[in-house]
Amino acid sequence: MKSLPLLSNHPRVRRWTAAVVALAIALGVCLVSYDNVDAAIRQNRIERLNARIENVYTADYQDMADDKLEQGKSKFAATEDDMFVTENPYGTNTTSLYVYFTTDDAVAVSYTVHADGYTDFTRDAYQQSQYSKTHEFQLLGLIPGEKNTITITLTDADGKSRTHVFEHKGAYLLGNEEVQLEQTVAADSGEDLGDGLYAILGNDSDEQDFMFYYDTNGVLRGEIPVLYYRSHRLLFDDDGLMWFSASTHHMVAMNRLGKLEKIYDLGSDYILHHDYAMDSNGDIVLLATEIGRDDNAVQDQVIKLRTSTGSVTSLVDFGELFADYKGSTTHAGTDESDSSAKNRWDWLHCNTIQLLDDGSALFSARETSTIIKVDDLESDPTLGYMIGEPSVWAGTDEVSSFLTKNGDFSDTGGQHSITYVADDSLPDGQYYLYMFDNNFGTSLTRPDFDWTVIDGISTELSSDTAESQYRKYLVDENAGTYMEVSSFDVPYSPYVSSAQELDNGQILIDSGMKGLFGQYDEDGDLLAQFHMTLNSAYIYRVYKYDFSEFYFA
Repeated sequence: MKSLPLLSNHPRVRRWTAAVVALAIALGVCLVSYDNVDAAIRQNRIERLNARIENVYTADYQDMADDKLEQGKSKFAATEDDMFVTENPYGTNTTSLYVYFTTDDAVAVSYTVHADGYTDFTRDAYQQSQYSKTHEFQLLGLIPGEKNTITITLTDADGKSRTHVFEHKGAYLLGNEEVQLEQTVAADSGEDLGDGLYAILGNDSDEQDFMFYYDTNGVLRGEIPVLYYRSHRLLFDDDGLMWFSASTHHMVAMNRLGKLEKIYDLGSDYILHHDYAMDSNGDIVLLATEIGRDDNAVQDQVIKLRTSTGSVTSLVDFGELFADYKGSTTHAGTDESDSSAKNRWDWLHCNTIQLLDDGSALFSARETSTIIKVDDLESDPTLGYMIGEPSVWAGTDEVSSFLTKNGDFSDTGGQHSITYVADDSLPDGQYYLYMFDNNFGTSLTRPDFDWTVIDGISTELSSDTAESQYRKYLVDENAGTYMEVSSFDVPYSPYVSSAQELDNGQILIDSGMKGLFGQYDEDGDLLAQFHMTLNSAYIYRVYKYDFSEFYFA
């Protein structure tokens, strides 16, 4: 019997198969091409946005914004019936408005921002005098991309009020942050969380970095672009300026209207990292890395920025102050357990600085899980004492400097965000010190150290059972002791994170690697908690500010 030809050899089938293959290849090429095009478009957008923000952080741009404002105001009557309102003139707060007008009588100004689906945002605008006839302020709180109804309330000294209402579509965000954060624990209706704004400091991104303001309902009320890296905290000086870091090289001062009045580059010798504080002269003391060192040591310097001139001077080289300990550590660049540490000798890793009134300073050193007191910081820095596990420093000259632990409690592991608290009710020589205790024992430069000497410490980067802690100490310098007066468990974050005692007695905790921040009462009961989607690995810090005498009255 004559066999049938193989179906795949039939001419029509071959042509059809070839067509299908060609189509599949073409579709594949198209899909790859579309992916490449999308990636190219996205990259182009990021580069244009980065360039735009770089331009914002220049004196020329800020001066140009001033000129545009003056031109804009000249076209309006700028009375309460014809207010001059414009979006974000200085490029420093995406959803904000600049408002200017005059009134015939002296009044105080408040405003409410309403957008459907969101809680209202009400604040008293800052004015140099409570009652004034000239009104110029930055209005915060608009919901991006939504119709916002804004009610301006004018109140005279007799308590008589009148209102003006206008609508404004909120500007679209430059970033991709959530407008409404997820509330993993919602506050009870009767719980007062205060009316400050959470400043999200360091939800780092590979694209464009920002600082964000959220209200206590988890609603976005401000998007502040920075050059790159992150802002670590906000500092307010006596001239009404708010200082923050805008990159590893830049410290800037913003006025109440959003203008960058000072933009300082730290120069070619240093880059900042992790923290800074303002001294009694209004200058800024920063944690820093010295660039181009032969030994590649990092995060072990302290420098000072003069805010009047922008000049930078060195205050402390911890490598010299603690030469004995530094010499006992292993260069991280030889440790293959962390490829990111190649060629970096991160032997101390200071992450917080607190300046005391007597000219001394407290430092949190993550790599040694130690809190360090340095006397005469800006004149003749010397070691005062240390707090923590002494065996970390065993065999060095510094081991004898540790205060004595008074009580049965665990020492800290990789602590962050230490805060010094003076209290007039305490005798001289005593103070409180609280912190986020990461409870994580690790050090690339001490690979053989057994961190389990600290009771209950975790050595795991990821754990379902480990907890971090809020801890508060009473330090007695006269007796040479420290004791724990308060502590409670918080979500585990082996790195970064922050703690802040608020004016109402509540405690704000950021567990950075979990993207969680929330407020606790003094007993450690969680009152409210928010989750923010992480751009990369963590939220460095969350601090709460009331912005009194800055944005608000």
